[in-house]
Amino acid sequence: MNRSKNIFLGKKILIYGLGKSGISSYNFLKKKCDVYLFDDNPKINKKIININKVLKINFDKIIISPGIDISECKLSKFLKLNFSKIYTDLDVFFSFYKNDSITITGTNGKSTTAKILHNVLVDQKRDSRLVGNIGNPVLSEKKITEKTVFVIEASSYQLDYSKIFSTKFAIILNISGDHLERHNTLNNYVKAKFKLLRFQKQGSFAYVKRKDKLISNNLRKNNYKSKIFKVDTNNLKSITKKIKNKYFATDGNKENLSFILEISNKLKLSKKNLIKTINNFKGLNFRQQIIFDKKNLTIINDSKSTSFASSESILKNLNHVYWLVGGIPKKGDKFKLSKMKSQNLKVFVFGKHRKHFYKILKNKLKVKSFKNLYDALNKIFLNIKNKKLSKNIIFFSPAGASFDNFKNFEDRGRYFNNLVKRFINAK
Repeated sequence: MNRSKNIFLGKKILIYGLGKSGISSYNFLKKKCDVYLFDDNPKINKKIININKVLKINFDKIIISPGIDISECKLSKFLKLNFSKIYTDLDVFFSFYKNDSITITGTNGKSTTAKILHNVLVDQKRDSRLVGNIGNPVLSEKKITEKTVFVIEASSYQLDYSKIFSTKFAIILNISGDHLERHNTLNNYVKAKFKLLRFQKQGSFAYVKRKDKLISNNLRKNNYKSKIFKVDTNNLKSITKKIKNKYFATDGNKENLSFILEISNKLKLSKKNLIKTINNFKGLNFRQQIIFDKKNLTIINDSKSTSFASSESILKNLNHVYWLVGGIPKKGDKFKLSKMKSQNLKVFVFGKHRKHFYKILKNKLKVKSFKNLYDALNKIFLNIKNKKLSKNIIFFSPAGASFDNFKNFEDRGRYFNNLVKRFINAK
């Protein structure tokens, strides 16, 4: 632990937001600083101070949870007046630990890439910790040594609020319009992602997708201190024959794999052991997860999908697809798959925002609309029973946020799995 020139040590700190990252920040800092807690929900913790007390105290630093939108919260005016004092748990981590970190961001594929890379490191006897949006909050890790490597999944929200966090290895997988309801403009979203490179120091390394328009435009306009590698995500020919895992048959997961291979070369990892790890990879729950695969039917649960871009990466590789779409649409989201590649898709939109999805998709696809997910699935199973095709795929990839009816995408994914069990058992 490096305490020299630490900007948090001994300071008066407000932690705003008591989700997992906020609680871990409190537990980490409570004996090192004068810490106060606040959350928009006053019942979440007995130690929370009230708004009046917050406004009277002159805090040195404010640690904010990524999920809090400073424009839409109880302390909005206070936070805007004190914006220069706002930091994240990533900043706290960086100020106390100087371990190597590999930080992964991008619009799609962050969790999968982070998990695969972590598995690869662990299988090669490295002390790897999987933290951030996936795994534990970064400040909750214990028994850290100089050899501990952190694999961090970072969201645009975390990066946007961070002020000092720097990573030895940065990965930007891809960028397409997302979270515009929070960032307001595409340019703001791109800038948030590229803070990962902007704060890197000399001697650091960055890996970015070569053929990505938004990434290329940013690199052309800015200079960064790190050495930048442009990853060709179509160049997997030398290793494809050794990959037996059908999880990596899709374009999206091939892209993820391209980055794993590039950084593994830099870390001088065993390629033989790496391939073994990749072939054993089971995928993550609710992320392009095959939950049923028998006879004439395959069912894929991709509840994590909250935008068209995340669904398109796998749709390119599928035929005879019943695509289930619903949830809260992303601001400015567009469906970019061509009519040619869409001809084998039938779309079943459902839920409160079905009219919005119908309007966007009707010109390229055959679309049917349903009040809820149950009704949509019921119609799909009837179609499959009547048409008797040799192969059918039900693809639950909602392309919208889950908060219309569910706590999160995991909750939505479990609900879909339970519905599927009911229909399968009723056959």
